Amino acid sequence: MAEAGPVPVGATPAGSGGQGTRMAVAFVRVLRRSGLSVPVGAAVAFARALGAVGLERRSAVYWAGRATLVRRPEDVAAYDRAFAVFWLGRENIRVPVVPTETVVVLHDESDEAGAGPDDPPSGPDRPAITVRYSPVETLRDRDFAQASPEELEEAYRVMARLRLESSRRRSRRLVRSSRRRGRPDARRTVLAALRSGGEPVRRSFLEPATRPRRVVLLCDVSGSMEPYARALLRFLHVAVVGVGQVEAFALGTRLTRLTRQLATHDPDRALAAAAEAVPDWSGGTRLGEGLRAFNDSYGIKGMARGAVVVILSDGWDRGEPELLGTEMARLHRVAHRVVWVNPLKASPGYAPLARGMAAALPYVDSFVEGHSLASLEALTEVIAA
Repeated sequence: MAEAGPVPVGATPAGSGGQGTRMAVAFVRVLRRSGLSVPVGAAVAFARALGAVGLERRSAVYWAGRATLVRRPEDVAAYDRAFAVFWLGRENIRVPVVPTETVVVLHDESDEAGAGPDDPPSGPDRPAITVRYSPVETLRDRDFAQASPEELEEAYRVMARLRLESSRRRSRRLVRSSRRRGRPDARRTVLAALRSGGEPVRRSFLEPATRPRRVVLLCDVSGSMEPYARALLRFLHVAVVGVGQVEAFALGTRLTRLTRQLATHDPDRALAAAAEAVPDWSGGTRLGEGLRAFNDSYGIKGMARGAVVVILSDGWDRGEPELLGTEMARLHRVAHRVVWVNPLKASPGYAPLARGMAAALPYVDSFVEGHSLASLEALTEVIAA
């Protein structure tokens, strides 16, 4: 920017602090009338800057004001016009822009904080802008069927941090009640009375304890579920090794119990053992016959009684839908809740028109999605409800 002409009347060189303060106050008023928001602190900083750089060099005055009075990039144009009118008596002003190299540093929030050894240096001449992103957030809604192998591995690592908690049920065991009601606890009441001279000043009560409900997971491993089966089995593994009573089964052309295979904490070993135990992996599916086998051998005998039963399947069934409906009704009568997880539910325009899905829905308490990390996180909340 070319240096300005003579100093306005009354202006004095640097060193005259009072004159600089008066000029700063007057210029701030012009800026405020131009629509700029200039707080008092910024005006004080501008006056101090003028005391340091003086009033003679207009480029120094310009940058002193630009650095202290302009708070938003969109205010630069209004500041330039006000500066030209107030300090130069002109209508327009051209301000030279000194290009600076800006370093953009990306930090993965999943890594430890701090710049890495390969981060480019920054300094007064090379300002650095730090942009933080989270790969977990981008993966939460990614469909398992469309994820790359690298994205699936990252999703599995995130899935390992999920914690499955079941809803609670009343137990026959009695515990001390925190409320002043329930079954009288004669023993504690008498012991407390002995400590107070035989007077039962405070009575104690008992109430039923609570315990987590059993969770039973039945995962469809047929050919139509191939894009989702491995991710859902990872979820089964996380549930089995977590806290609480969890049973896991595979549904295909037959029923296979997988609780023992998934009980190891090594996910790779657990899935390998599960795949070896399932003889009909990626084969056909007979949901009705599989549920009948579960009801006859496990469910009705006690495993499903009062439990939260979760069926993870797309609902495609080669068997008779009447049989599936009958077995779903039997299951629903003994279970506390029946949850159906369908990965296809998230597809645009999806409707449960498959014969198996249509036959099962009347006996389902919660019909939810199961195609992504976010949907599995929501499933844990449904189970705990």
